[in-house]
Amino acid sequence: MAAMRVAILSDVHGNRFALEAVLADIQNMKPDLVCNLGDAVWGGADPAGAWALQLRAAPPTVRGNTDEFLTADPAELQPRTRTYRAFVERELGSVPPELAALPLTATVAGGEVLLAHGSTNSAWDALFLTPEGEAVRPARPEELLARVADWPGVRVVVVGHTHRENIASHRGVTFVNAGSVSRQGHGDPAARWVLLERRAGWWNVTFRRTPYDTEAAARWAEAHAPDGAQEARQLRAGLME
Repeated sequence: MAAMRVAILSDVHGNRFALEAVLADIQNMKPDLVCNLGDAVWGGADPAGAWALQLRAAPPTVRGNTDEFLTADPAELQPRTRTYRAFVERELGSVPPELAALPLTATVAGGEVLLAHGSTNSAWDALFLTPEGEAVRPARPEELLARVADWPGVRVVVVGHTHRENIASHRGVTFVNAGSVSRQGHGDPAARWVLLERRAGWWNVTFRRTPYDTEAAARWAEAHAPDGAQEARQLRAGLME
């Protein structure tokens, strides 16, 4: 297989402002392929604008857990979740049919790169974590390998969901969490994405951090979104509440 560049983003969460900056950064890297790990529009910084950008330049490749909120039976949702769904639907005009068709996993780059939102068996699970009683712990190497055993040709596995960058390598397989475009969880509001580069048969991973106009995003949320004040605090501080 020849040299290749794959840009991977995740967890846009309806933040047009962050996505615009990330897509500009991606364009500068001139990738061969752009992949999107879901949680596309569930957020309050212009979800309609964010969705339009994704359709044009980075359509979702796999579904995220909040994408499932939009395709679920509303009667099955909690009242607060139904309220937020109504806001997102109102902004977009309707639930995008593309979300309902998204798979849980996908492979690209000739099967060498495996993509999922959370884990390979659920958009709600975290690949790098293992439940243990009522708590969770970091997944052991053999647990990570077991989770991708159905894809014997995979060389790199990339997920999102936790909004935290991570990387590990075991027996020739590299496991990556790309971080998130929006709703950072570590006190730094810069948008995150990952660049994979295949050179001489090896995959290299570069974590990219892209500044954006967080104040403009926060003001949009305050003016339009349910719980907009809370979302604005998250965007400004880079910390999830």
